[in-house]
Amino acid sequence: MKTTWTCRSSKENHETPQKAVIVTDYGHPMSFGLSLDPDADRLPQTRQLARAAADGGLDILAVQDHAYQPGHLDAWTLITHLATQTGRISFLTDVADLQLRPPAMLANAAASLGVLAEGRIILGVGGGAFADAIAGMGGGRRTGREMVAYTEQALHIMRAALTGGAVRLHSDQHAIEGYTAGPVPASPIPLWLGSQGPRMLAVTGRSSDGWISPLNIYVPPDEVPAKQKIIDDAARSAGRDPAAIRRIYNVIGVIGDVRRGRGLVGDVRLWTETLTVWATELGFDTFIFWPMTAPLSQLAVFAAEVVPAVREQVGQIRGRR
Repeated sequence: MKTTWTCRSSKENHETPQKAVIVTDYGHPMSFGLSLDPDADRLPQTRQLARAAADGGLDILAVQDHAYQPGHLDAWTLITHLATQTGRISFLTDVADLQLRPPAMLANAAASLGVLAEGRIILGVGGGAFADAIAGMGGGRRTGREMVAYTEQALHIMRAALTGGAVRLHSDQHAIEGYTAGPVPASPIPLWLGSQGPRMLAVTGRSSDGWISPLNIYVPPDEVPAKQKIIDDAARSAGRDPAAIRRIYNVIGVIGDVRRGRGLVGDVRLWTETLTVWATELGFDTFIFWPMTAPLSQLAVFAAEVVPAVREQVGQIRGRR
């Protein structure tokens, strides 16, 4: 559904000046998640947050993947551990580094965990933004068009592998000689792509199940419509329905009566109104919350007050349309 978006000016909240643009509400069910810190020193707190998010009714726990950070636990190992500590809630790699995790093996890891965790896995991937750090661990030093080509071909490898059967690809970026993929989880594993530049956004439209936008401080809302258009145009050119692609926003900020902070900062009403606008007028259907401070108490407010209010308001707006 097309609509016109005009957002209030606010430097601290990274909202756009008065500016009308045509954007889309793609109509997907709303989902809400929490980003977990993979710092090894914070593991007890991370366990507590994971259980609280599951008990609070959130849908997703997201774990970033920066294996070259010496203090970070491996994303897959942490997710596997936390999957045994929780029930119902899904896990998202936000995002797995394709240049450190060969796509055939990454798909096998995701499929295996999909079986073990009974379908609670979403595979978020990215091309790998930190070339020096990746090369330092033995990964390829790909940038620009080469990284984009590598990523799109990797998506095709993973999609084939996640559905089982024969997988083979010879290209300038990959040499998959041929193998029989499996296991195949009972529930399909969504394949979402983190992207920001025009070429990778086009890959998102052509070849992924969802767009994972970087944090709102890196991709502020006024930049979103142009990026959504690139995704939509690429999807249509590939014969796909743009509405089939999920739209995920990583949102950093503070909920409360505070004056300063990075990202979205304000009380429950501001958070509710802003996320509702971002859902119904910018097209996002999933919000991953990155608390700037006091994550346990911030999670409690987010889950108990913000999430149900956003669900209600989005439902009312869609119902009127």
